[in-house]
Amino acid sequence: MKLIIFILTVIVLLLVALSLCLLALGRQVGILFERISPMGALVNDSGPAVGQRTPAFSLPSLTGGTTVIGPGTKRSTMVFFLSPTCPVCKKLLPIVHSIRKAEDSWLDVVLASDGETAQHERFIERAGLGSYPYVVSAELGIAYRVARLPYAVLLDQDGMIRAKGLINSREQFDSLFNAFEMKFGSIQSYLDAQPAA
Repeated sequence: MKLIIFILTVIVLLLVALSLCLLALGRQVGILFERISPMGALVNDSGPAVGQRTPAFSLPSLTGGTTVIGPGTKRSTMVFFLSPTCPVCKKLLPIVHSIRKAEDSWLDVVLASDGETAQHERFIERAGLGSYPYVVSAELGIAYRVARLPYAVLLDQDGMIRAKGLINSREQFDSLFNAFEMKFGSIQSYLDAQPAA
């Protein structure tokens, strides 16, 4: 009888230990899943190609003045397409702020969207975006073939498209700047150009 109780106790302890190991493993898989995101901004093949000159745009900004995008700006420009109703866009705004601050010596950041002007004016006020050029233009989104948000286009000082893509994280913003510096359209195209190991 004592032997049966001992064996059952050992089995229960083993099951408890195994359950704890499975929970710990499941937690680690969850952490890995959160940390691993697609490498680089997700580039779509529609719209003007990387390396192509962008059309010139001169658009009124909701925050005042006229915003020029494209040739003739003498500084590089990042056009960040967002929407007041996009939760990921709102999550990325602190990152946009830090990019603007860190890259201020050579980069202008323009916020772009389309839709009802009043909704954007409320969003600008609530999100504290009054210091950014903020354009509302369906024409701009159509020109770059923006199908999903948030989306960014990085232009050099001559109005050439140097990187573009769907953005969901800081790492994907960084991939645009890495592609810009390496003179490749995306991190994926850089990796594709490398000889196989």
